[in-house]
Amino acid sequence: MKITVNCAMSADGKIALNSRKQTAISNDLDKRRVHELRNSVDAILVGIGTVLTDDPKLTVNTEYVANPSNPIRIVLDSRGRTPPDAKVLDDQAQTIIITSEECVKEFPNAKTIRSGVGRVDLHRALPILEGMGIGSILVEGGAEVIWSFLKSRLADEMHIFIGSLIIGGDEAPTPAGGEGASSIEDTVELELRNAEVMGDGILLQYEVVK
Repeated sequence: MKITVNCAMSADGKIALNSRKQTAISNDLDKRRVHELRNSVDAILVGIGTVLTDDPKLTVNTEYVANPSNPIRIVLDSRGRTPPDAKVLDDQAQTIIITSEECVKEFPNAKTIRSGVGRVDLHRALPILEGMGIGSILVEGGAEVIWSFLKSRLADEMHIFIGSLIIGGDEAPTPAGGEGASSIEDTVELELRNAEVMGDGILLQYEVVK
Protein backbone atom coordinates (compact mmCIF):
# COMPACT_ATOMS: atom_id res chain seq x y z
CA MET A 1 0.00 0.00 0.00
CA LYS A 2 1.28 3.46 -0.90
CA ILE A 3 0.47 6.25 1.55
CA THR A 4 1.01 9.91 0.64
CA VAL A 5 0.60 12.77 3.11
CA ASN A 6 -0.43 16.06 1.55
CA CYS A 7 -0.93 19.47 3.14
CA ALA A 8 -0.70 23.19 2.48
CA MET A 9 0.93 25.51 4.99
CA SER A 10 1.70 29.20 5.31
CA ALA A 11 5.22 30.57 5.06
CA ASP A 12 5.40 30.39 8.87
CA GLY A 13 4.36 26.74 8.96
CA LYS A 14 0.65 26.95 9.88
CA ILE A 15 -2.10 24.88 8.26
CA ALA A 16 -5.10 26.70 9.74
CA LEU A 17 -6.13 29.71 11.82
CA ASN A 18 -5.89 29.94 15.63
CA SER A 19 -9.49 28.70 15.74
CA ARG A 20 -8.30 25.62 13.78
CA LYS A 21 -10.61 26.64 10.95
CA GLN A 22 -9.15 26.19 7.48
CA THR A 23 -8.22 29.27 5.51
CA ALA A 24 -7.21 29.68 1.88
CA ILE A 25 -3.52 28.76 1.53
CA SER A 26 -3.34 26.95 -1.81
CA ASN A 27 -3.41 28.89 -5.05
CA ASP A 28 -5.30 27.66 -8.10
CA LEU A 29 -2.33 25.70 -9.43
CA ASP A 30 -2.06 23.79 -6.17
CA LYS A 31 -5.80 23.18 -5.99
CA ARG A 32 -5.62 21.57 -9.42
CA ARG A 33 -2.66 19.44 -8.29
CA VAL A 34 -4.53 18.28 -5.19
CA HIS A 35 -7.66 17.31 -7.09
CA GLU A 36 -5.61 15.47 -9.70
CA LEU A 37 -3.83 13.69 -6.84
CA ARG A 38 -7.18 12.79 -5.24
CA ASN A 39 -8.35 11.42 -8.57
CA SER A 40 -5.28 9.16 -8.78
CA VAL A 41 -5.66 7.35 -5.43
CA ASP A 42 -8.02 4.71 -4.09
CA ALA A 43 -8.89 6.57 -0.89
CA ILE A 44 -8.63 9.90 0.95
CA LEU A 45 -8.15 9.80 4.73
CA VAL A 46 -8.79 12.44 7.40
CA GLY A 47 -9.35 12.49 11.14
CA ILE A 48 -12.56 13.32 12.96
CA GLY A 49 -11.20 16.76 13.88
CA THR A 50 -11.14 17.74 10.22
CA VAL A 51 -14.72 16.50 9.76
CA LEU A 52 -16.01 18.40 12.81
CA THR A 53 -14.14 21.62 12.05
CA ASP A 54 -14.33 21.87 8.25
CA ASP A 55 -17.04 19.37 7.15
CA PRO A 56 -15.22 18.55 3.89
CA LYS A 57 -16.74 16.57 1.01
CA LEU A 58 -13.40 14.91 0.14
CA THR A 59 -14.41 14.54 -3.49
CA VAL A 60 -12.73 15.52 -6.77
CA ASN A 61 -13.83 18.89 -8.16
CA THR A 62 -14.92 18.76 -11.79
CA GLU A 63 -13.49 22.27 -12.19
CA TYR A 64 -10.04 20.66 -12.11
CA VAL A 65 -10.63 17.08 -13.31
CA ALA A 66 -13.01 16.09 -16.08
CA ASN A 67 -15.08 12.96 -15.40
CA PRO A 68 -13.47 12.36 -11.99
CA SER A 69 -13.43 9.06 -10.16
CA ASN A 70 -14.12 9.96 -6.55
CA PRO A 71 -11.94 7.88 -4.19
CA ILE A 72 -13.24 6.17 -1.08
CA ARG A 73 -13.41 8.52 1.91
CA ILE A 74 -11.92 7.25 5.18
CA VAL A 75 -12.44 8.93 8.56
CA LEU A 76 -10.48 8.00 11.69
CA ASP A 77 -13.09 8.43 14.42
CA SER A 78 -12.23 6.51 17.58
CA ARG A 79 -15.34 7.55 19.53
CA GLY A 80 -17.86 7.69 16.69
CA ARG A 81 -18.39 11.45 16.65
CA THR A 82 -19.05 11.84 12.91
CA PRO A 83 -22.37 13.74 12.62
CA PRO A 84 -25.08 11.95 10.62
CA ASP A 85 -25.38 15.00 8.34
CA ALA A 86 -21.62 15.27 7.66
CA LYS A 87 -20.79 15.78 3.99
CA VAL A 88 -18.53 12.71 4.00
CA LEU A 89 -21.69 10.65 4.53
CA ASP A 90 -23.42 11.84 1.36
CA ASP A 91 -23.86 9.61 -1.66
CA GLN A 92 -21.14 11.18 -3.83
CA ALA A 93 -18.56 8.53 -2.87
CA GLN A 94 -18.11 5.49 -0.66
CA THR A 95 -17.16 6.16 2.96
CA ILE A 96 -15.45 4.07 5.62
CA ILE A 97 -15.47 5.14 9.27
CA ILE A 98 -12.77 3.54 11.44
CA THR A 99 -13.54 3.53 15.15
CA SER A 100 -12.08 1.91 18.24
CA GLU A 101 -13.38 -1.52 19.27
CA GLU A 102 -15.42 0.00 22.12
CA CYS A 103 -17.48 2.16 19.77
CA VAL A 104 -20.72 0.52 18.63
CA LYS A 105 -22.11 3.42 16.61
CA GLU A 106 -23.17 2.90 13.00
CA PHE A 107 -23.25 5.62 10.35
CA PRO A 108 -25.60 6.21 7.40
CA ASN A 109 -24.14 5.50 3.95
CA ALA A 110 -20.86 4.23 5.42
CA LYS A 111 -19.06 1.00 6.23
CA THR A 112 -17.55 0.71 9.71
CA ILE A 113 -14.26 -0.86 10.77
CA ARG A 114 -13.44 -1.39 14.48
CA SER A 115 -9.72 -1.33 15.16
CA GLY A 116 -7.81 -0.66 18.37
CA VAL A 117 -8.60 -0.25 22.05
CA GLY A 118 -9.32 3.31 23.11
CA ARG A 119 -8.16 4.77 19.82
CA VAL A 120 -7.81 3.62 16.23
CA ASP A 121 -4.88 1.25 15.68
CA LEU A 122 -3.49 2.09 12.24
CA HIS A 123 -1.24 -0.97 12.12
CA ARG A 124 -4.33 -3.18 12.37
CA ALA A 125 -6.63 -1.04 10.24
CA LEU A 126 -4.42 -0.63 7.17
CA PRO A 127 -4.21 -4.37 6.34
CA ILE A 128 -8.01 -4.51 6.57
CA LEU A 129 -8.27 -1.64 4.09
CA GLU A 130 -5.74 -3.31 1.83
CA GLY A 131 -7.83 -6.47 1.95
CA MET A 132 -10.76 -4.40 0.69
CA GLY A 133 -8.78 -3.53 -2.43
CA ILE A 134 -7.42 -0.15 -1.30
CA GLY A 135 -3.85 0.11 -2.60
CA SER A 136 -3.18 3.84 -2.24
CA ILE A 137 -4.26 6.40 0.36
CA LEU A 138 -3.95 10.18 0.39
CA VAL A 139 -3.75 11.47 3.98
CA GLU A 140 -5.03 15.05 4.17
CA GLY A 141 -5.09 15.73 7.91
CA GLY A 142 -5.41 16.98 10.48
CA ALA A 143 -2.16 17.55 12.28
CA GLU A 144 -2.48 14.66 14.75
CA VAL A 145 -3.39 12.22 11.99
CA ILE A 146 -0.44 13.36 9.88
CA TRP A 147 1.94 12.92 12.83
CA SER A 148 0.57 9.44 13.57
CA PHE A 149 1.37 8.32 10.01
CA LEU A 150 4.82 9.92 10.06
CA LYS A 151 5.99 8.78 13.51
CA SER A 152 4.99 5.19 12.76
CA ARG A 153 6.74 5.40 9.35
CA LEU A 154 3.52 4.30 7.66
CA ALA A 155 3.67 7.20 5.21
CA ASP A 156 5.79 6.80 2.08
CA GLU A 157 5.74 10.38 0.78
CA MET A 158 4.94 13.87 2.05
CA HIS A 159 3.89 16.73 -0.21
CA ILE A 160 3.86 20.24 1.25
CA PHE A 161 2.65 23.32 -0.59
CA ILE A 162 3.91 26.56 0.98
CA GLY A 163 1.68 29.55 0.35
CA SER A 164 2.79 33.17 0.41
CA LEU A 165 1.07 34.31 3.61
CA ILE A 166 1.73 34.50 7.34
CA ILE A 167 -0.86 33.22 9.83
CA GLY A 168 1.03 33.45 13.13
CA GLY A 169 -0.29 32.57 16.57
CA ASP A 170 0.81 30.05 19.18
CA GLU A 171 -2.42 28.06 18.82
CA ALA A 172 -2.51 27.81 15.03
CA PRO A 173 -1.82 24.17 14.07
CA THR A 174 1.23 23.04 12.12
CA PRO A 175 1.33 20.11 9.66
CA ALA A 176 2.39 17.57 12.30
CA GLY A 177 0.70 17.80 15.69
CA GLY A 178 0.15 15.30 18.46
CA GLU A 179 2.84 14.73 21.07
CA GLY A 180 5.69 15.29 18.63
CA ALA A 181 9.27 14.13 19.04
CA SER A 182 10.77 14.20 22.53
CA SER A 183 14.31 13.58 21.31
CA ILE A 184 16.33 13.79 18.11
CA GLU A 185 15.94 10.02 17.77
CA ASP A 186 12.16 10.45 17.60
CA THR A 187 12.23 12.91 14.73
CA VAL A 188 11.09 11.77 11.29
CA GLU A 189 13.73 12.08 8.59
CA LEU A 190 12.64 13.13 5.12
CA GLU A 191 14.53 13.02 1.84
CA LEU A 192 13.79 15.88 -0.54
CA ARG A 193 12.80 14.54 -3.96
CA ASN A 194 11.56 17.66 -5.73
CA ALA A 195 10.97 21.38 -5.26
CA GLU A 196 8.78 23.26 -7.70
CA VAL A 197 7.67 26.88 -7.85
CA MET A 198 3.90 27.00 -8.41
CA GLY A 199 2.74 30.57 -9.01
CA ASP A 200 3.27 32.48 -5.77
CA GLY A 201 3.92 29.29 -3.79
CA ILE A 202 6.29 26.35 -3.77
CA LEU A 203 5.69 22.59 -3.66
CA LEU A 204 8.09 20.36 -1.74
CA GLN A 205 7.96 16.61 -2.29
CA TYR A 206 9.67 14.31 0.21
CA GLU A 207 10.21 10.61 0.66
CA VAL A 208 9.82 9.41 4.24
CA VAL A 209 13.01 7.68 5.38
CA LYS A 210 12.16 4.36 7.07
